[in-house]
Amino acid sequence: MTESNNPTSTPIPAGSLSGKTALVTGSSRGIGADTARFLAEAGANVVINFRNKAPRAEKLAGELRELGVQTLVVGADLTDEASVQAMFDEVQRAFGGLDILVLNASGGMESGMAEDYALKLNRDAQVNVLETALPLLGEGSRVVFVTSHQAHFIRTTPTMPEYEPVALSKRAGEDALRERIPALTERGVDFVVVSGDMIEGTITATLLERANPGAIAARREDAGKLYNVSEFAAEVAAAAYEPVPDDNTRLIGDVSSFGAA
Repeated sequence: MTESNNPTSTPIPAGSLSGKTALVTGSSRGIGADTARFLAEAGANVVINFRNKAPRAEKLAGELRELGVQTLVVGADLTDEASVQAMFDEVQRAFGGLDILVLNASGGMESGMAEDYALKLNRDAQVNVLETALPLLGEGSRVVFVTSHQAHFIRTTPTMPEYEPVALSKRAGEDALRERIPALTERGVDFVVVSGDMIEGTITATLLERANPGAIAARREDAGKLYNVSEFAAEVAAAAYEPVPDDNTRLIGDVSSFGAA
């Protein structure tokens, strides 16, 4: 397990990912977009995935192309298996394979969704995305799953009631993905979980604050510091490059308030 309480200023040496291709789910905005940017700055070609923010995705792609990397924009609903397959078919046609898969997209607090949506997106879709990507992931490639301390430690540390269904579904997704580590290792594919505290400026933090006013300030006081979107994205990008921790887990930010996973 690797712990980090200080933001990474230069997560990956420039040019160290030249010739590699990375796909970041949910990368039209927020943590996903900044992760894609850090990977591109290190020289990786980037696949930007979005569900319904096409203009933002295209704008980001234009910015990344100015760095001299190739960029592919692919819309896909991760809860739809056919949509996911079509996305990876496009990746194969464009790049022939994939070196880095960042499972960043998640949700469950959106209004108007079915009761089982959180589990469908945060567990079932994550597993399906990985399984669909496997034919494109060769030896030396890496999968990074992005989660939160509130989800990673949900079995030992209660979270806010408003977030508990999402936390449980994300932990279920993490567990399902960890079960595949032996099979991934046989294929030469690395796997890393990146868990962070509440991230200021994310949609989830905004929704939590709306449901529970003062929640972010209270957590900030307990932790001493909360990472912002760019700081956390730098750590996610670093997880795609740095050595894999022994327990496949990279903890970002304060963990003193949480018990063992």
